[in-house]
Amino acid sequence: MEIFESISELNPLVVFIINFGCVLLGGMLATWIIIRALCKILKKSERIDDAMSIFIVNVVKVACIIVLIAILLQMLGVSMSTIVAVLGAAGAAIALALKDSLANIAGGFMILVTHPFGRGDLISVGENRGYVEEIDLFLTTLRTLDRRTITIPNGVINTSVVYNESNRDIRRTDATFSVSYDTDIAKAKEVIREVCRRSDLILDEPEPIIGVKSHGDNGILIDAFAYCKTEDIWDAGYSFREEVKKAFQEAGIEIPYPHMDVKIEKE
Repeated sequence: MEIFESISELNPLVVFIINFGCVLLGGMLATWIIIRALCKILKKSERIDDAMSIFIVNVVKVACIIVLIAILLQMLGVSMSTIVAVLGAAGAAIALALKDSLANIAGGFMILVTHPFGRGDLISVGENRGYVEEIDLFLTTLRTLDRRTITIPNGVINTSVVYNESNRDIRRTDATFSVSYDTDIAKAKEVIREVCRRSDLILDEPEPIIGVKSHGDNGILIDAFAYCKTEDIWDAGYSFREEVKKAFQEAGIEIPYPHMDVKIEKE
């Protein structure tokens, strides 16, 4: 009889533990199902990129965990008003202690919402320039042209001028050529224009812009602005300068360079 009485006394505790475990496991399972379904939906969406998808998934996951913790605390006898008060006080303390981190989170949120750049874009932020490899809540990771890795806080990016060099289909490659003062300017400009017409990388539309920039100390400087596809920006620029050099030599156009006349006097 004593054994049955002890079991009956433990029944409420056992029931509570079973209920608590079921709610915990059920909440974790529900969170997993929600996250999995959300990932599938975001993966099918063409308007949302990978960075934005990761951000949404993380936010939903944190929200589900907070709801689950609140339910478990209620089961332990903690009132909702107490939970809200504790969360409010904890939130204020965390916000004060982590104000810089929160600024980075806000910056990351603004980047993902306004979408000034995406993964794979070539951007410049201040003196930093590179391809975007990853965007998370706190940091944006760039891979520089010389294969280094740069991590920039999102708060810095959000308050800086950002140049996106990849979000346009067409880019302009700029070059400046120097010719001697004896050169026929019209002929030099026509030679440059003919190089543009022969090139497979330089576009006919928009038309190249060619004109005299200034009169230098050693010669006349001619600007040449030619347009190409964004993915050809490097090859087009290098090829353009090389071909103009060859065309000037074939046309007999002198490319001046600094030189010095030395006069020796004998006593």
